[in-house]
Amino acid sequence: MPSHKLFDRLAPVLFVLIWSTGWIVPQYSSGDADPLIFLCVRFVLAGALLSAFALASGAPFPAGRERTDAVVSGVLLHGFYLCCVWWAVAQGVPSTLSALLATVQPILTALAAPKLLGERLTPMKALGVALGFAGLLITLSPKLLGAQGLSAPLFPLLVNAFGMVSITAGAMFQRKHLAGGDLRAIASLQYLGALCVSVPAALLFAAPRFALTIPVIGALVWSVLALSVGAIALLLLLIRHGEASRAATLLYLVPPTAAAQAALLFGERLSLAQIFGFGVAIVGVVMARR
Repeated sequence: MPSHKLFDRLAPVLFVLIWSTGWIVPQYSSGDADPLIFLCVRFVLAGALLSAFALASGAPFPAGRERTDAVVSGVLLHGFYLCCVWWAVAQGVPSTLSALLATVQPILTALAAPKLLGERLTPMKALGVALGFAGLLITLSPKLLGAQGLSAPLFPLLVNAFGMVSITAGAMFQRKHLAGGDLRAIASLQYLGALCVSVPAALLFAAPRFALTIPVIGALVWSVLALSVGAIALLLLLIRHGEASRAATLLYLVPPTAAAQAALLFGERLSLAQIFGFGVAIVGVVMARR
């Protein structure tokens, strides 16, 4: 179908451009809002918005085992993933180092998908995964070799890495158990699962800090509409239309894209090595997705 071909071409680009802002948005809100409380508000608003849209459009909500699976996928895809990453960054993990840890997902997915989902790990795909990782290392090497990257606290780093394991498991769980069903209803239930993680985490670890300043409101609007609704919808569609490992390789492009956005928004300069690494990562993603 022509529409499917157009989606296959545009959706990955849109996903990377939107998802990469997830490393930029916290810089606008962290001074006025605790990240865990911010995520609770974000999940409530996104879940309410998607539920209202699903009900208004007559989307059939899953029942029984499928409803439970939707909540579980939300625990993994949103709850543990975002809470771990945002908490780790707030505890001193540099955003660029956190972005590098995002490469854990495509590697784990490429290794686990053949056994858990029956996907084939062809030589071309394996080479693409390796090139994507190499390109990302080149892109982030100036930041990683600085003193800030080497001084990151160990436990928050481990928490950040656990978040990447969680989104990997969530993507494979989504592919295996939620291949059918209406994505509008499934996505709304997933934010219920996210709240099952973020609310206890906020009660245990969050500082009582949430002010509705202009940066917080702007970050919240973008986080809900663009990230929690737009990017997640694209990710779920990409997983459903293709293999989980092919969708995961797109995350190789997120940190370099975030670095480019930081250069435009905050004046951070990109070196020739970073630009070259970005190109290598793009080649790897194209090879892995063929």
